[in-house]
Amino acid sequence: MKRVLWYLIAGSRGGANRARIIETLYDRPYNVNQLSQELDLDYKTIKHHIKVLEEHNIIVMSTGKKKYGSLYFLSTRMEEEYPLFLEILNKMKKK
Repeated sequence: MKRVLWYLIAGSRGGANRARIIETLYDRPYNVNQLSQELDLDYKTIKHHIKVLEEHNIIVMSTGKKKYGSLYFLSTRMEEEYPLFLEILNKMKKK
């Protein structure tokens, strides 16, 4: 998980936005539209990052089928590794 988080957050374009999404979902679940409003990012940008985070098992959708309004949560594994995520985030901010 450590390598995946480093890649997704520090090693690729969009890492800052993905980190913001993870931090936001840590507090409570959101759908794509709510995330877009909360983070002041374009809807399509959020959808792209959601897809990337889902592919790497960082977040999960509340329902089995993708539909408008589906809520996203941090995966159980990501919740367990959240301190590692914060550690990576802190190292990035020091640079």
